[in-house]
Amino acid sequence: MKLRPLYLILLFLVGWIAVDLWYPRQHDLRQFDFAAVAQLDAEMWRSYYEKKPLKLFWQTSELMRKQLKAPFWRSFVMAYHAAKGAFIFKDGKNRIDYNKALPDLEDFYGAINDLSNKPFNVKRAAQQELEWWIIRRYREKHLPKEWADLQAKVAGEIYQLPFEKFKEYGRIRTEAMFFRDQKGDKITEADWKQVETMLKRSWQTLSQALMR
Repeated sequence: MKLRPLYLILLFLVGWIAVDLWYPRQHDLRQFDFAAVAQLDAEMWRSYYEKKPLKLFWQTSELMRKQLKAPFWRSFVMAYHAAKGAFIFKDGKNRIDYNKALPDLEDFYGAINDLSNKPFNVKRAAQQELEWWIIRRYREKHLPKEWADLQAKVAGEIYQLPFEKFKEYGRIRTEAMFFRDQKGDKITEADWKQVETMLKRSWQTLSQALMR
């Protein structure tokens, strides 16, 4: 008899997780707080560059809930694939290595697609995401405009709108990348604040583009 309360709690937890992970949920992804998303985005950048995968994982799961309204447990599955793909790429040395991140990116974008009331091409979004990561590493061969345009195309794919609407979003994010890269290991707290300010502008332009 003493075990019954524990059994009921366990049964409730299993049921909650199962519903959270697999019950179909779809909504309009255009509604989010751009300032809160930008702050988390900046924190995730920092965790990535400081090689803190666990922290990045928790921040990404929170971003999934705030930006995409992902269910609690599902947000951790999404964060796992996003963080794993990012660090597979980070440790890569060539395109063969970089492409090993693609399955996790496809799982990540597939989960986003499952939440959206406007289905999109998951494989194309994942490939475009990976491609801008790659060409950023080969910056001597690829102009920043190419990075910016690919980021705009990912946004255009997710929201099913012409990518031209998101070019300013991509441009400002690219400027933020250049700024961080120029600072390198000497980056300061003030510099990270500047990165956050730039990302806030970027997310604001994306939010405004969605409202037009």
